[in-house]
Amino acid sequence: MVFDVRPAVEYRAGHIAGAVSVPLSELQGRMRDLPDGIQVVAYCHGRYCVYADEAVRSLRRHGVSVARLEDGYPEWAREDLPV
Repeated sequence: MVFDVRPAVEYRAGHIAGAVSVPLSELQGRMRDLPDGIQVVAYCHGRYCVYADEAVRSLRRHGVSVARLEDGYPEWAREDLPV
């Protein structure tokens, strides 16, 4: 699954195609809803955005297999990838 961990208003303004909105502020409350064995890629504003870094740390503490997308939504959109 691809998690967009930016605030919901930013997700609504545009996001990577197929991404699920899981704002960092809601991540802890939604952990129990994650299926077992899930693999996650988290992204936010870009390479230097800390939201995705924090999400990765939190998900790993809960035993979720997770990676951080190196870039973020702006770079994805600029490359004309699916949004």
